[in-house]
Amino acid sequence: MNRHLSTAARRILAAATVICAAALAPAAALASPGTQAGAGRTATPSCATSGLDVWLDTQGKVAPGATYYNLELTNLSGSSCSLYGYPAVSAVTLTGTQLGSGSFPSGGTPHTVTLANGATAHAVLGIAETGDFPPSQCHPVTAAGLQVHPPGQTKSKVVPFPFAACSKTGPKYLTVRPVQS
Repeated sequence: MNRHLSTAARRILAAATVICAAALAPAAALASPGTQAGAGRTATPSCATSGLDVWLDTQGKVAPGATYYNLELTNLSGSSCSLYGYPAVSAVTLTGTQLGSGSFPSGGTPHTVTLANGATAHAVLGIAETGDFPPSQCHPVTAAGLQVHPPGQTKSKVVPFPFAACSKTGPKYLTVRPVQS
């Protein structure tokens, strides 16, 4: 009878161990940084706009019809966070009114970028020459800066940067690539 009880007890103990391990596996996956939690996502929290310093490297690379700049996003939140995808960028006036159409994604494959506190990621921003568009379709004006929504965020930051922009919607004069490290 003792032998029968100890075999039953061992089976219950083994089953309990398996159940506990299965229950703890998802929690362990969420707790470990960099663990995949979905396609292109990690368990590291998304970078909130409030924890980012957003700025523009004004040393652009001139190409036919456009100039390309690195839009920089520096994590100043105090802890690691992640970015995934394309920032949304638009030209704005001094009062914050959007000018023309917002940015359009321009190739590249998004992937998760994990930023330690103080680290910087960037996205390439293309600004097309407004002179390449018919004036009636573009209505060129000087923008006061860029309104930037980091990927997946609803709040934005404004980066002061005067440049020629289209005030009418339609022309694709702003392009952006996905955030990368």
